[in-house]
Amino acid sequence: MSTRACVVHGAGDLRVEEREAAPPGGGEVAVSVALGGICGSDLHYYHRGSVGDFQVREPMVLGHEVVGHVAATGDGVNDLAVGAPVAIHPATPCGSCPECALDHRNVCAHSRYLGSAARTPHVQGGFAQHIVVPADQVRPLPDGLGLRRAVLAEPLSVALHAVRRAGDVAGRRVLVTGAGPIGCLAVAALRDAGAAEVIVTDLLDAPLAIAAQVGATSTIRADRGMPDQVDLAIEASGSAAGLSTCVQAVRRRGTVVLLGLLPPGETGFLGNVVVTRELQLTGAFRFDHEFDEALSLLAGGLPVDPVLTHTFPLSEATAAFDIAGNRAVASKVLLDLTAPVGCAGASAG
Repeated sequence: MSTRACVVHGAGDLRVEEREAAPPGGGEVAVSVALGGICGSDLHYYHRGSVGDFQVREPMVLGHEVVGHVAATGDGVNDLAVGAPVAIHPATPCGSCPECALDHRNVCAHSRYLGSAARTPHVQGGFAQHIVVPADQVRPLPDGLGLRRAVLAEPLSVALHAVRRAGDVAGRRVLVTGAGPIGCLAVAALRDAGAAEVIVTDLLDAPLAIAAQVGATSTIRADRGMPDQVDLAIEASGSAAGLSTCVQAVRRRGTVVLLGLLPPGETGFLGNVVVTRELQLTGAFRFDHEFDEALSLLAGGLPVDPVLTHTFPLSEATAAFDIAGNRAVASKVLLDLTAPVGCAGASAG
């Protein structure tokens, strides 16, 4: 059996290829992927051939935000029905390192993550019509949750983990720098967790408009002003300028959560401000148990639909990636892997 997949070969080299689809082995599940969300890391692999220090060294199927239906189950898998709609947790931690033993599996140094070049051989991703994953990574969708909203479970989990790392946000005044999909989902998560004010900064008007729709109480063009005296900040832009804004805006003894991945190498920051104000700088990397919480929140109607802006068929993957990289017009762009071969064009909203 063959499957069509979106494969990156290097910077600027993205192809839709035929690949052989394997049957599920013991404890595994085959999933017919319906939708996949293009993430910032996918864009980095496409444009730069790398994410941070992780270089594409061999052809790799991209994608880790995927949903679909159970196609087949391997031996020992008895709780998943063929045809059931599911989401896929993209991480396979080792289960035996000190971090896994302490239930910090999101920072397992030996974890395998769909569509990641952190290891060689690379971990092939989810932008394929047919994939096989361990059964414990497959989550049946809650009643009433459709695939289109469910595809946000992975990026929402990232946002939820960042909010958890920030501590108690109830009643707090919070800054989010960067109104991309993750930043906007962080806004929705913060408001759901009881944040009194959520201020969002970005350099573009379109993403700020989406931030307002998902719960931001105010928005600021980063080139026109800067907030001050917030209780805590989540840096979601992945830029040195965003980090500087967070450090300057947070009150004394406040907290800054670094969520966006900064460019490779060293990044200068206002270290003396951190010292003299006794700020806490906290990293937030991926997620773990938040995935189930994300599915529950999505099923409960968390207002995140404005983040979904475009859908392209798999055959138009390059066009989808090009649009996804244009933040002036797009937020979360989806690939439809069910569209027939030769189907062209995109849908918005």
